Amino acid sequence: MPDRLDITWIALIGLALATLLIPPLLPRPLLGNALLLAFAAVKGRRIVLDFLDLRMAPALWRGLVSAWIVIVLLFAWLASAAVAVI
Repeated sequence: MPDRLDITWIALIGLALATLLIPPLLPRPLLGNALLLAFAAVKGRRIVLDFLDLRMAPALWRGLVSAWIVIVLLFAWLASAAVAVI
């Protein structure tokens, strides 16, 4: 039976492949950017929880790191939205 790191590794590979395959299929770049950044958020959270071993850390640390990931990706999405509008 695969352990958590193996499952995370497989999920990261799947998300990386989806990151490559999805953009040509989406007609709207803003929607595509949002989807790609959502994939990045999932990948970032899996890496932080499993490879950096924060799954067993106190909830405050997990929440702070997860919030940091969401804030960085939100700024990236806002930047892509600003470029799309201009």
